[in-house]
Amino acid sequence: MSDQPPIQRVLVIHAHPDDPEFSAGGTIARWTSEGLDVSSCIVTDGSKGTDDRSITRDQLVALRVQEQQAAAEALGVRNIIWLGFPDGEVVSDLNLRQALVKVIRQVRPERIICPDPTTLITSFNTINHPDHRAVGLATLDAIFPAARNHNYFDYLLAEGLEPMYVREVYLSGSLNPDVWVDITATFERKIAALRCHVSQIRDMEGLAQRMRDRMQKRDIETAEPVFVEGFRKLKL
Repeated sequence: MSDQPPIQRVLVIHAHPDDPEFSAGGTIARWTSEGLDVSSCIVTDGSKGTDDRSITRDQLVALRVQEQQAAAEALGVRNIIWLGFPDGEVVSDLNLRQALVKVIRQVRPERIICPDPTTLITSFNTINHPDHRAVGLATLDAIFPAARNHNYFDYLLAEGLEPMYVREVYLSGSLNPDVWVDITATFERKIAALRCHVSQIRDMEGLAQRMRDRMQKRDIETAEPVFVEGFRKLKL
């Protein structure tokens, strides 16, 4: 048996508004319902998420903030951290790593969800967004070794942000998931959160069915239909 205390805090790090809901909305809702304190970090401003030329960049950014706040509320997430990097221009560099180390030390999560940076072609045979890959790689580089080592970014110590050891990482969008979270009880909350992203979903009528088709599995023991979200889990 492990002598470690139970997980209490989770940090969800993704590139764009709506990424947390698509990749892990049911899992987030399940964890908040179980009493875990879940925070969300959105790396970009979401400013390129439209084909509508009638909306300005500033209008879109403000709209996506509103949508993400509503979605987070639907899932029980009370804290959103916005890093404000330009949408579509993220690179996994030292600047982003420092920003993520600061967030990790502020939130102090035992568990983090972030994109799997190794996924270039998704399981739907589409190209994975480069921001997803960059954010995933920068997050892993921030978790180890930078967030846990006092010699990295020592200005953070002057701000009272001590090193933090993250114990678990759940990689979303992985081609090799090894953990399946049963979200049957929170599936409708995931859909409700996704519906908040009005600017991003063209076929709102068919949303729920698309998600059912993607996520429905058969329980190994009972053969009953269940909804699941898959992750590759890293234990540190």
